[in-house]
Amino acid sequence: MAQMAQTSTSVDEVLAELAALEDPKARAINEKHGDDHGVNLGKLRALAKRLKTQQPLAIQLWETGDTAARLVALLICRPKEFSRDELDTMLRQSRIPKVQDWLVNYVVKKSKHVEELRVAWLGDPDPIVASAGWGLTSDRVVKSPEGLELSELLDIIEARMKTAHERLQWAMNNTLAQIGIEDASLRDRAIEIGERLEVLKDYPTPPNCTSPFAPIWIKELVRRKELA
Repeated sequence: MAQMAQTSTSVDEVLAELAALEDPKARAINEKHGDDHGVNLGKLRALAKRLKTQQPLAIQLWETGDTAARLVALLICRPKEFSRDELDTMLRQSRIPKVQDWLVNYVVKKSKHVEELRVAWLGDPDPIVASAGWGLTSDRVVKSPEGLELSELLDIIEARMKTAHERLQWAMNNTLAQIGIEDASLRDRAIEIGERLEVLKDYPTPPNCTSPFAPIWIKELVRRKELA
């Protein structure tokens, strides 16, 4: 009986609730970031919290292809139940930035396949897939850099970041900055690469926010660490 209660919510009911949450203002904001849905993320999270963990429903919601439904799916799924191939397929289906971001951060990072997928995606010819590999690499630079060839990563960034696809470029720049922040022996080289390539140098940065331009980002975060 408990299992029946847990899976009582249907896909159509969730889709109807998401449709009722459609907000033109939210859609306008989301579309500026490449996300094709009009649901406020706070309300979407509240819906997912009410649904709780439901792997079968999560799979069905993902299969609809609807962006808002997929975001809910990523919040109510069981990350450890996905196989390596299922996660790879899901990533290749994730062309929307927020879907990819949540898939990588909320699901893949909790999977036992995370390192295998990081390596596979890092060199993938699809720049959107590769950006996920670089995102996972940035995470490893910060949390567990042992075994990573950071100098080789800088070689790749130096050679490819300037002309990379926008999303891949952003992910590679993140890795560049994290290497500079976390590894004092490579800091000067990371800063020099950033200064020479000038990627995101003119990116509009709101007041009181740190620029994503790697040399500024590195120096500011190192300064904060030293003050802590």
